[in-house]
Amino acid sequence: MDITIGTLELNRTNPAHVGTRALIDTSKKLQMDSFGNVSDSEPQVGKVKKSFESYLIDAVSEMNDQQVQLTAIQEKVVTDPDSVNIEEVTTAMAKAQMSLSLAQTVIDRLISGWNELSQNR
Repeated sequence: MDITIGTLELNRTNPAHVGTRALIDTSKKLQMDSFGNVSDSEPQVGKVKKSFESYLIDAVSEMNDQQVQLTAIQEKVVTDPDSVNIEEVTTAMAKAQMSLSLAQTVIDRLISGWNELSQNR
């Protein structure tokens, strides 16, 4: 069984791999983006695709929010220690430290991955 899509040709050479289902749903129009990913050309309602950049920006802003919350709680401990529960301070410190550590790990891995890619050119 051979299927031709534009200039691409798919061959099923092993008879055990041939099934009854078609390889491609020909009723849908497929579109290829600049990275070679094939997707439906019809817009998907309710699904919003976020870029890698937006994920990074969201993560950094979340980390920043946790750092700001920690600073506010620390200031409140100094100015009015009776109004702050010590567990809140400990939890805020742990969250802020964990998010900062995670961000540092992600940045280090991104940089090392970029260095590996640039060395392979």
